[in-house]
Amino acid sequence: MHSKPGVLSKRFGIIIVTAMMLVMAACTQGGNSNGGTTAPEQSEKATESATNESAVKQETIEITVWDKAKPDDILKPVYDEIFAEFEEKYPHIKVKHEVQPAGNNDREVFVTSMAGGNGPDAYASAYFPIMSDWAKQGFALDLTSFWETYADKDQYLPSAMAAGTIDGKIYGIPNNMYTMGLLYNKKLFKEAGLDPNKAPANWDEFVDYAKKLTIPDKNQYGYALLGMDWADWWFEYYVWQAGGDLTTKNEDGSVTLDFSKQPAVTALQFYKDLKWKHKVVQKNIVQDIGDNQKDFFLGRVGMILSASDWFAGVVQGGMDLNDIGFAPYPVGPAGVAPSQTGGQYWIVNPKVPKERQDAALTYVAFRNSKESLEKMLKFQSENGILPNLLSVRKDVDASQFSSNVPADLVSSVTKTAENVQLEYFLKERLGSYVVKAIQKVLTDESADPLAELTAAEKLAQKEVADPYNKEIKE
Repeated sequence: MHSKPGVLSKRFGIIIVTAMMLVMAACTQGGNSNGGTTAPEQSEKATESATNESAVKQETIEITVWDKAKPDDILKPVYDEIFAEFEEKYPHIKVKHEVQPAGNNDREVFVTSMAGGNGPDAYASAYFPIMSDWAKQGFALDLTSFWETYADKDQYLPSAMAAGTIDGKIYGIPNNMYTMGLLYNKKLFKEAGLDPNKAPANWDEFVDYAKKLTIPDKNQYGYALLGMDWADWWFEYYVWQAGGDLTTKNEDGSVTLDFSKQPAVTALQFYKDLKWKHKVVQKNIVQDIGDNQKDFFLGRVGMILSASDWFAGVVQGGMDLNDIGFAPYPVGPAGVAPSQTGGQYWIVNPKVPKERQDAALTYVAFRNSKESLEKMLKFQSENGILPNLLSVRKDVDASQFSSNVPADLVSSVTKTAENVQLEYFLKERLGSYVVKAIQKVLTDESADPLAELTAAEKLAQKEVADPYNKEIKE
């Protein structure tokens, strides 16, 4: 659960905003009434009329972006270099780089700031699952008209665009993305008599591997199961493997809850068996995800789920990348195992004056260009920092900057990205209800998966689904 020039042609570089100012001088300040924004390229005629840019006095526009690197951030030098390049190329746009305000949850901090009228002009961390809600709440500008003439629009992976495309309109420009897969310790595999180059193919093999990797006397267990307050995040994958999902988004935009349907029940029964029947997971089932990862780094657990951009953390945890394997999930009863894809979008504040929106888009386009992204990757490669191996752009190949990453890890990330799925609809609003059912089954051996999921569904229907569906109809 996880910021990056110019996509505008050079010809529309420094003088573009000036031309837009001349065209819009008679317009009122504030966001577009239709929720869209004018693409910089659309001002071509006005731009061409400004043949002598030195004769035109440009008005400085200041925007705020929460992308300032902290003093101890290892990436600070390259961020500062990219910031300076933008400032040189667009001297009339002054970017006030800020560190995001402190808080327990970055999403809550952003929402609170937006509600109070203090949100940034551009924001780089709009998570995939929340995009629909934020667009509906008016926190993300409709970028469709910009996108239609955006020179690099065809360079983005379709899977990166999916969550930011809502009812046929574009609300976000992909910043980064990842896929999830099964991470395993090759050394522990060898010690258990397992092939270190072969991940379990299905649920039965997974259980067999987990049993062989579990050695209670050594405080070693087979699989780190996520049972804390993000438990629905990984649980949904098992629902997919059982042939279903936790919710259905209907054609009219309403939601149907599927908690009590057979795939979810099958998945939760599998969770229950891992804990109580097979005894292959950690004793503290609700421990923090950081503790799960620490157990993996220290060789206490053989298998854990991981994102494709977490390998740097594995190295920081003291492991050699040659000692880990990464693979797609084992398939479940339905014979499928799609990987979850997630990430973050750049979004633009719809509540600020239009000239700031356009300046923000110019900045986002610069940060997301092939040149800026490759500059970041090059810096990471030269400083021994493992990059995210999955790029949101087709023309940026992160593997070219990953000579220090074993080839099998690079190829496995590519493989997991071949079959991906977005997280379940309305996850942000419904997660706590699903988590309650999961935790009940994992902490109480007598708890029945169907009963717990039915109770969770009933409560979520009353408190979330019914109000949401009513709102949709209105």
